[in-house]
Amino acid sequence: MTDTPNSIILCPGQGAQAVGMGQAWFEASDAAKQTFADADKILGIELSKLCFEGPDDQLNRTDIAQAAIYTTSVACFRALGEEVGKVTATAGLSLGEFSALHLAGAMDFEAGLKLVRLRGQAMQDAAENSKGTMVAVTGDVTEDAINELCDKARGDGVLVPANFNSPMQVVVSGSVDACERAVSIGEEMGFKTTPLTVAGAFHSPLMQPAADRLADALEQTQWQLPSVPVLSNVTGVAHEADIASIKQRLVEQLTSPVRWSQSMAWAVANLEGEYLEMAPGKVLSGLMRRIDRKTRVANFAQPK
Repeated sequence: MTDTPNSIILCPGQGAQAVGMGQAWFEASDAAKQTFADADKILGIELSKLCFEGPDDQLNRTDIAQAAIYTTSVACFRALGEEVGKVTATAGLSLGEFSALHLAGAMDFEAGLKLVRLRGQAMQDAAENSKGTMVAVTGDVTEDAINELCDKARGDGVLVPANFNSPMQVVVSGSVDACERAVSIGEEMGFKTTPLTVAGAFHSPLMQPAADRLADALEQTQWQLPSVPVLSNVTGVAHEADIASIKQRLVEQLTSPVRWSQSMAWAVANLEGEYLEMAPGKVLSGLMRRIDRKTRVANFAQPK
């Protein structure tokens, strides 16, 4: 790490999970060990064992992966302790926005864990009931171009932009037939298209049942205003200092595109500090290299 006193904390989203995640932090830090123990007790399952030992098919389930990633990110942050310095902002990719809100003091660990557990279960149920999927589109993908692709391939199905990951990659989401058309039409438009192995059409209208369930749970949660700016995936800028607005954005996030590329561009232009990526994985540091090559992200998937 540098001597920069200010830190901007980045929290990964679903897809960063892998068997063994968080185990090195668990073994290196009493604070991380306690975080995993608390998560096991709160959820009533051996989440730590699933993180450390798998199996893959269990850990990759949406209803397990989201709680596992949230817990691992928080354990990593707590293990770093004073090494983090002064946190001046937080951000998280999709699910990671809940980790970011917790680290900014908007809700306690238990409340956040219960929310992401319910969110994962609701998304898993919505996915199983709607039979959707997702396709990554790579190239010089402008928002106009991705909207054109969706319009051409949608037909009678559902097809929308789901993740603006970087200026070179956007993921589209929707019904299986529309995604199949997007693969061929995207290639005709000069893009590389890659069907993704996912449980469903996340961040699309097919997730509305999950959004409704999350809205109810958010109303039952005790909230405080974040102590530092937290970036919104829906708007691509910092949340308003209004709890009702924050909750509404979290509901909208399930059916709206994740504007990670725009969020990071806004952060680089408006925030000062060193970017620290919490465990697990190295997805966000990789995306930042594509969004702004000059901005370095220190990754903490493992203890240094």
